[in-house]
Amino acid sequence: MPIDPYILLLLGTVGLAALLPARGAGADVASGASTAAIAFLFFLYGARLSTREAMDGLRHWRLHVTVLACTFVVFPLLGLASRGLVPVLLTDPLHQGLLFLTLVPSTIQSSIAFTSLARGNVPAAICAGSFSSLVGIVVTPLLAAALLGSGAGGFSADSLTGIVLHLLVPFVAGQVLRRWIGGFVARHRKVLGLVDRGSILLVVYTAFSEGMVQGIWGRVSPARLAGLLAVEAVLLAVMLLLTWYGAQALGFGRADRIAIQFAGSKKSLAAGLPMASVLFGAQASLAVLPLMLFHQMQLMVCAVIAKRRARDADADARAAAPPRATAGAAGGGGR
Repeated sequence: MPIDPYILLLLGTVGLAALLPARGAGADVASGASTAAIAFLFFLYGARLSTREAMDGLRHWRLHVTVLACTFVVFPLLGLASRGLVPVLLTDPLHQGLLFLTLVPSTIQSSIAFTSLARGNVPAAICAGSFSSLVGIVVTPLLAAALLGSGAGGFSADSLTGIVLHLLVPFVAGQVLRRWIGGFVARHRKVLGLVDRGSILLVVYTAFSEGMVQGIWGRVSPARLAGLLAVEAVLLAVMLLLTWYGAQALGFGRADRIAIQFAGSKKSLAAGLPMASVLFGAQASLAVLPLMLFHQMQLMVCAVIAKRRARDADADARAAAPPRATAGAAGGGGR
């Protein structure tokens, strides 16, 4: 059951925001830095994403359509259905955050890692994650506008403008400049990865600081958090089962089913946090809480599943291998 060290950093950032929230002029500086960090994040996303590789992956279009349908159709439908749990298990703000979680694109890195560990179709997982991220840049804000509306804590036409200016424009700029800076980005992937994570920590600190100043966290009780965890556990279980057995019903082979399960059942914390900051404003701290919890839950559960799939693959390989002749049998015939 691995605990993502980055989740510990995120929790530490939340604790810092709780103890020392940014106020006054400091809040203005943090907000401006957070906005710049979000734009830079999506610029890097655009610079990293190879359009040629993504287009090459279109040959396996059935798999990618299946993953996209899970990510942007089935997940949101389950999020809408969870409205019936208000106010028994969830409050309205927590449900808004849960619904936003279901609109976020899939992950790339962890989907690839788990697919590789489970002996699945790694190239398909790479393309599926890339497609999901690319589509999510446009589809997630549009779905949020349609499904969350004015209930998203300040979501409005200004938020859509913010999405265009802070997310879409930097992403497109990264794609346009990829021809000249793609090599630099690839060579300095580790350093830029640290910049990525540091930027997200800044976004989290700003969002949770604003929430602390406005007293948002006083609205969440331990019982409500427990209810949220239970709902997310059921959500993850349903998606894992649906992606595995649904892919089997659609005629996909084992390697493709593994890629579909890991790419179609997970949500991206890296993409979701900046989007929530732009979409929700002061309410972003509650909006990202379900996503942070789901992120850690999916890593723990998918790690166990991937190891089990790997053991099953090894067992199948041993069973399919031809029996070896023993030394006694090989030499006994000459006596």
